[in-house]
Amino acid sequence: MAPCNALGRRVLLAALLLVMVSVTAASAQEQVPKVDLFVGYQWLNPGGSAPLPFRSPNNPFAQKLPSIPQGLGTALAYNFDQHWALELDYGGNYNKFGVEQTVSVGPRFMWRTEGVNLFAHTLLGYNRLSIPHLNNSQSVSPILGGGIDLKVWKPLSLRLIEADYVFGRFGFADAVSPAFPDIRHSSFNGARLRTGLIFNFGYPPAVTPSASCSVQPSEVMVGEPVTATATGSNFNAKHTLTYSWSSTGGKVTSKDNTASIDTNGVAGGSYTVTAHITDAKMKKGGEASCTANFTVKEPPKNPPTMTCSANPSTVQTGTPSNITCTCSSPDNASVSISGWTASGGSISGTGGNATLNTTGASAGPITVSATCTDSRGLTASASTQVTVEVPPPPAPQASKLSTCDYPNPKKPWRVDNTCKAVLDDVAQRLQHEPDAKLVIVGNADPTEKRKNLAAERAVDAKAYLSGGEAKQGIDASRIEVRTSNEGGKTAEFWIVPAGASFTETGTTPVDENKVKAIPDHPKPAAKKAAKPKA
Repeated sequence: MAPCNALGRRVLLAALLLVMVSVTAASAQEQVPKVDLFVGYQWLNPGGSAPLPFRSPNNPFAQKLPSIPQGLGTALAYNFDQHWALELDYGGNYNKFGVEQTVSVGPRFMWRTEGVNLFAHTLLGYNRLSIPHLNNSQSVSPILGGGIDLKVWKPLSLRLIEADYVFGRFGFADAVSPAFPDIRHSSFNGARLRTGLIFNFGYPPAVTPSASCSVQPSEVMVGEPVTATATGSNFNAKHTLTYSWSSTGGKVTSKDNTASIDTNGVAGGSYTVTAHITDAKMKKGGEASCTANFTVKEPPKNPPTMTCSANPSTVQTGTPSNITCTCSSPDNASVSISGWTASGGSISGTGGNATLNTTGASAGPITVSATCTDSRGLTASASTQVTVEVPPPPAPQASKLSTCDYPNPKKPWRVDNTCKAVLDDVAQRLQHEPDAKLVIVGNADPTEKRKNLAAERAVDAKAYLSGGEAKQGIDASRIEVRTSNEGGKTAEFWIVPAGASFTETGTTPVDENKVKAIPDHPKPAAKKAAKPKA
């Protein structure tokens, strides 16, 4: 009997696979008939063995019953909702080897999709087996299985296949002695297959699709957006719906069941947005429309306000100033700044920032102005002042007046006549500028080996100016002597105005306690006294 058990398990597994193949598919919300009636062909494999007739009860022989292809199946189901139903089932198969009939009842669960319905049922009922020349046998029989239905049109469907496992336990006590219990009480693990037509009755009245619209917010100021939403009812949930939108005011931008309405430029008043929903797959009645109202209010028209500032607010001629203007609208309208003007200099800028160029401007205040305009054409002006000052004269600086050369190889420190003429001009400059000072920088060529020669040249030039033969009489405290490492047989004369400093690098002050001026004509050496005659 193992092959029969295996066959039953295969049929049950096949039935479960048939109904589970679409567990992940979403069922459609659709109309369901109150009652459906299946009538069709049924094939049966009894899945068990029965004793041969005309044999001694003490010597029985079990024969496996062959499949019975001649059969009829019918089932009447009452649907509580789109999934669950109570099913009354009858099946019968007849041929020369025997007759098996079942009457059963139980729940049915159905997954309803767009064009295919899949179901599974669990039934329990009466099973009667009739074998020629043996007494009839009865059993309480569970039936487990499922199948696939194809929708043809609303009143009629096609059961593509139904596969069921049919269990029964039949007794043959009149033909088999108790010594053979497996034959005396035989378990049948049967399988049956069905196909046929389904007649659907009692559909509820058709529901017309409808739509409802809402807006959020329902009252806005000009320029604020409005969001509209359309919700369809009684459409097939498996169908893709299309939405079209229109409005008596504003620009509509939509995506599916939601639309955004731009109210920029819309005059104040009440407006209506309309949505039209269409199910292209529905042949009749697949459309619905809805409307919603919204109100647009115009804000009060207050002009913008603006302030301007300058940084820096006081500049010298030729120095720029950065001008910043800030504008805002009390009504939150968009604003822009333009129309820059200046009473002096030149102004250039974009938006709220500009630059005042004061090159060539006269000393005094310069007024800079700009204009702010909002999106409604209302304007406001503002200005600020920049004070222009004449720059002070540059700070005094030391400058080189002249240079003396020392070409005398024997007296390389000597201030010759050419240098004296230069020093006379220097003295005249110091006499005209009594607050100025003089810096004398002495130089020596690297080839000159005399020690302190550069310092001697500077000190000798100072001696000429302060007390030389020309008697220039320049105060020695106004003259500073220094040496330089630049080289050359020269002395440089730098005039330092009052308030200025001598800042030339590479020079060193001369220690006048160690370096003294060398006279131009030194006194002759004293003569020795004559020795007395003897």
